[in-house]
Amino acid sequence: MSQRSNAARSPYSLLVRQTLAFADNPLLILPTEVARLWGLDRRVWTYGEVQTEVDRLAGRYRDAGYGPGHRVAVLAENRPAHFIHWLALNSLGVSLVPVNPDYTADELSYLLEHSESALLVTVESRAAQVADVARSLKVPVILDHAETIPAAATAAGHPVDDEFGAEAALIYTSGTTGRPKGCLLSNGYFLAWGDWYTSQGGLVSLQAGQERLITPLPTFHVNAMGNSFMGMLASGGAQVIVDRFHPRSWWDMAIETGATCFHYLGVMPAILLAIAPSAKDRAHRLRFGVGGGVHPDHHGAFEARFGVPLLEGWAMTESGGACLLCAVDEPRHVGERCLGRAERAGPQMEARLVDDAGNDIEAGAPGELLVRAAGADPRRGLFSGYLKNEAATAEIWAGDWLHTGDVMRRDLLGNLYFVDRKKNIIRRSGENIAAVEVEGAISSHPGVAQVAVVAVLDPLRGEEVMAVVVAKDKQQAGPALASALLSHCAGQLAYFKLPGYIAFLDTLPTTSTQKIRKADLGTLAQDPMSHPDCHDLREAKQALRIRH
Repeated sequence: MSQRSNAARSPYSLLVRQTLAFADNPLLILPTEVARLWGLDRRVWTYGEVQTEVDRLAGRYRDAGYGPGHRVAVLAENRPAHFIHWLALNSLGVSLVPVNPDYTADELSYLLEHSESALLVTVESRAAQVADVARSLKVPVILDHAETIPAAATAAGHPVDDEFGAEAALIYTSGTTGRPKGCLLSNGYFLAWGDWYTSQGGLVSLQAGQERLITPLPTFHVNAMGNSFMGMLASGGAQVIVDRFHPRSWWDMAIETGATCFHYLGVMPAILLAIAPSAKDRAHRLRFGVGGGVHPDHHGAFEARFGVPLLEGWAMTESGGACLLCAVDEPRHVGERCLGRAERAGPQMEARLVDDAGNDIEAGAPGELLVRAAGADPRRGLFSGYLKNEAATAEIWAGDWLHTGDVMRRDLLGNLYFVDRKKNIIRRSGENIAAVEVEGAISSHPGVAQVAVVAVLDPLRGEEVMAVVVAKDKQQAGPALASALLSHCAGQLAYFKLPGYIAFLDTLPTTSTQKIRKADLGTLAQDPMSHPDCHDLREAKQALRIRH
């Protein structure tokens, strides 16, 4: 572990340690446009100011009886309140459950019930959205700025002996079971994100107390909450918070806030390259960007135009910062999805590439990536397991290696290159979407006989959702039914999970046991609009997001 976070046993104790060294340095920064959007009269929170707000809020939670064993769901969008509440709860041993603001009522109900959240904290603009679900589950709701917190319904437990291993957050990530899995994340898990960032050299090489990381990624995902925030907290830097990605004001925000680095999804470079060149293209102070999924054709073009390297990386919620790959050194093999060398990563990790039988493969051949922490405890700093799902936890940790489900290849120098995913997961603009969940929503429509959901490559979003449908009445297959299915799903799923394409077939390919052979739909997925009865719903899908 890095020297700076080694003495800390939790994100809160790291805040206390860093406040002693960087009390007057900014920890959270908002661009003017974002502060105005949220109706806030301030743009900067120093380490000292965050510490003061966190301790005051923690006192109110403590007085209301919250402590170890409790979980609190927080829907704060990307606002500073998310981090204030998390650190306050963390100081008491309470676990945070971030809430995706795009969740439908059904998805929110599942999260609150499965997590057994004792309280739901929301921003005022989302209060009406969550009220009915919370009422039906008898989960009390407060606004993020509430002075009064209702008493906890159950007594808190005793503080655990191992604060490092205690639960700090429960973050839900999509899986192939159709419902998101709740990843149990410890204090040590979050500290490992900070350790990774502060131990990097090469093109990263953070300067203590000087970095400002701008990210538009959502706080309900682990990247913004773990990688970005913990990296800045561990280095004495600041997180520049953006509500979402604003392409036309991205460089303005980076320049205004003095950002020195950023996090990206593959969609961001593609959009920025599509905007006409201007003097702002190189007026920023950005030294590097860390992310994943940039289109090979865009990687070199982005760096040439904007003068900032895009460092392709890999991680998953389960692996955390303890097993994070990133091409931080030259040569980075731009445009080849190169992720650097596992032995270059820090904290120290181990990695294997194996075939379907679990045998190690030779250099150049594709295989599934297995990872673990180096040393006596292979799970140190990784996730603690799936809530209420011991079978899935045992499966992903078979043989004391974390089975990532991602296929990679290794060159003779040890560099790893991302190839594809084994899991039936669609990754759209950074969102992991379980195909079976979308299939369940579509199949509930009375006009559907069969459905298979697959990924379609998308130059802007990485992947898009495509549903291949067999209609009960073949005569009804067409644009009207496609539109009806989109509307039907919109009532059950968050907008990003909705199908961007719907294609109608007379039959779906099946195995001898009548299981759908999605592999046989590959030709259709490669060029969906070549099929005469495929309907492009991407604009309609985007319109649903805007209306939402």
